[in-house]
Amino acid sequence: VLAFDQATDSFLDAMEMGARYRQEEKKSFFVVESHVCYEQEVTLDTLLVIQTKLVGFDKKRLHLFHEMFDEKSGIRSATNEILALHVDMKIRKSTGISNSFHPLCKKMVSQSLEDGFPQGCGRTIKRLVTH
Repeated sequence: VLAFDQATDSFLDAMEMGARYRQEEKKSFFVVESHVCYEQEVTLDTLLVIQTKLVGFDKKRLHLFHEMFDEKSGIRSATNEILALHVDMKIRKSTGISNSFHPLCKKMVSQSLEDGFPQGCGRTIKRLVTH
């Protein structure tokens, strides 16, 4: 899960909503929902690549989908879907994402969904029936 957290940080930095944004604007994103699916075992010596897609956003939230791949084989080993809420760090309450970020977010969603939603995006845990 740490690798996915780091991928989220890298994505936010690339969008100019990361560490510098936190320091200067006193705003950040809090992950309020997360879903991890493990598909293939990896070992400590496995080199991993994580691809991050912005699959949706609204005025206060980002919907990210991470895919972890074995760099050598290209096999997808895990996914992590998150919902991140934009928070004003001074008052510790949710706040709107600046309109100046909306064009970039729209562009990122469009690029991320060129081939449709990634496999597994929006997946839920099936309820078990207790007998």
